[in-house]
Amino acid sequence: MVNVAINGYGTIGKRVADAVAAQDDMHVVGVTKTKPDFEAKLAIEKGYDLYAAIPEKQDDFKSAGVNIVGTIHDLLKRADIVVDCSPGGIGAENKPMYEKAGVKAIFEGGEKHDVAGFSFNAMCNYDKAIGRDFVRVVSCNTTGICRVLHPLDKAFGVEKARVVLARRATDPADIKKGPINAIVPDPVKLPSHHGPDVQTVLPRINITTLAIKVPTTIMHLHMLNMKLKNTPEPDDVRDILGKAPRIRFVRASDGITSTASVIELGRDLCRPRYDLWENCIWEDSISINDGELYFFQAIHQESIVIPENVDAIRAMMTLEKDAQKSIQKTNKAMGIA
Repeated sequence: MVNVAINGYGTIGKRVADAVAAQDDMHVVGVTKTKPDFEAKLAIEKGYDLYAAIPEKQDDFKSAGVNIVGTIHDLLKRADIVVDCSPGGIGAENKPMYEKAGVKAIFEGGEKHDVAGFSFNAMCNYDKAIGRDFVRVVSCNTTGICRVLHPLDKAFGVEKARVVLARRATDPADIKKGPINAIVPDPVKLPSHHGPDVQTVLPRINITTLAIKVPTTIMHLHMLNMKLKNTPEPDDVRDILGKAPRIRFVRASDGITSTASVIELGRDLCRPRYDLWENCIWEDSISINDGELYFFQAIHQESIVIPENVDAIRAMMTLEKDAQKSIQKTNKAMGIA
């Protein structure tokens, strides 16, 4: 049983904690918060030991009547590995603390590749993460792109990939950044950073990405175009993607015609927090035009990286050396079909 600490019990951290708690070979030894807000109180209510992420703010928790076990330093003494779910850039600042404590650490996609020197996706490079001390799980968009590029490259050879991303402006609970009444080139200078980030996982893939922010908070939408070395039929593509883990087909013919419909699917599946851990690919969008492949996919930014974090723990702690076995175990525990 591996003891896992979660540093940062926010959008990603609380989901990672619940996913880890669902596994039979891992145990959540505690979570951290920077302030005694409702998420801190709910963490305790759910049975997690709560620690102060910033030692100097212990008194804030006591004044608010929120019982903490100790500070992040106390938590690290109990952990074999820590999943850093702090805001982007803070993880790099935390790394020396983890090194001093002698614990392995996972960082999220808001950090740069250099923070760990290794970027992870379970389908693509699980074996190379085995036994590592530091790993970065790539961002939601990069995760979604890697999940489709890898099996398609193996089956048909990806000569060139082009991806246009319509990105949600911010997360649903974030009132500081949105909603916005605009469409924003992100960035104006092209291409976007997503292509190079994919190449930290799949370095041989020739990929160019463009991105815009749109006035929505629930999901990202990807428009993918690929030139393949061996041109398949649309049914061949459906067959390959249909066999890949963490891919869910949706159909406009079934009335799923927008990201709002996809989210409603998550609600109707009674998913926790309506999370969709899979790439949601419009099956009826898969087409071949002039020898090139096209399709749409929706990416739930709050949840898609969660199973990857669980698999990263299993690889780093050498709990399982076979990627497919780890993926299957994670999926079964989380309820991913």
